[in-house]
Amino acid sequence: MIRILVLILFFTTLSTVNIFAGTLQDIPETDSGDFQLAGFFDLRDRESFIQITNTDSDPSGRTIHIQLFDVNNLCNENNFFDNYTPNDTHVYNIRDIITNDGNPSGVVLPSNAYGVFFATYLDADPVGMIGNLRIEDNNGYEYRTNLNGTGENNRDQDSDPPVWTFNYNTLGGVTLSDVIGIHVNNIGNTSPPAEVIINPAEEWIKVDVDIYDLNETPFSCRDVVFACINEESPRLEELLEDAGASVASFEYGINEVVPSSKGAELLCPGNVITEGLVSLVFEDLGGSEGSPKDSFVVFAGLNNGNGRGSMDSVWYSSTVIDFD
Repeated sequence: MIRILVLILFFTTLSTVNIFAGTLQDIPETDSGDFQLAGFFDLRDRESFIQITNTDSDPSGRTIHIQLFDVNNLCNENNFFDNYTPNDTHVYNIRDIITNDGNPSGVVLPSNAYGVFFATYLDADPVGMIGNLRIEDNNGYEYRTNLNGTGENNRDQDSDPPVWTFNYNTLGGVTLSDVIGIHVNNIGNTSPPAEVIINPAEEWIKVDVDIYDLNETPFSCRDVVFACINEESPRLEELLEDAGASVASFEYGINEVVPSSKGAELLCPGNVITEGLVSLVFEDLGGSEGSPKDSFVVFAGLNNGNGRGSMDSVWYSSTVIDFD
């Protein structure tokens, strides 16, 4: 079973209705609190801010374990613990990480670091943690979205393979995209909570990519692998051989019309559809296959390379990044 994560907070507007034939698909609520939150950060000509709020009312407060995995550094983990009182909120500037009480966290990331962010309650019982991320690009646009909760938003994958979909368009001068995929292992509501594990050579997910135009005509793309890895990693060859794929990355662009903001591989090379739906169909899983502790998070962002950007997180329902 894969544990699927979701959270939706939109820069402009969002529809929960798939634009193609079919039934209404509700997007589950994920901002009501959880014991664990997932997101990402990027310091490559960008600034990243993660906000965490402890909504739990226990007067003794809560201790939160923060984990950051740097893609550029073989996905190595950096971590620290932080204390929150009831209804306490703190913002982490990822370039200069200070704890909630104002002290240095002990974590100093390289100036071009990017990767995965996790926050976990030490006590698995409460589900009162919420959060969001903000990424400011030096070109003037921002990405904003909620962090994903891991405890409540999951479905059995014993029958049909899961499919993640999101809409995109080029309205408002959209020219660039960022599709971020996070696959992790060892997630579970245990006591004490399991610490997230990300091994770039082992924790991966392979999906089959298709793009549908507004006439519901599919354009078959290719299989791609999402993992905490980049093309410079010495573990890439091992991963590709294990996954039986030709490309693996932490990030992708959508197609030739809306390529990656960071020059990453495209989900669909050769495709020039300017408005449509991206479909990611589960193919295979690395790590502890079949474990209920596997999770996959997808974020999709669009920007015009100048002053406007929008980011959403992706789940089963079709999500719309309305840039106009």
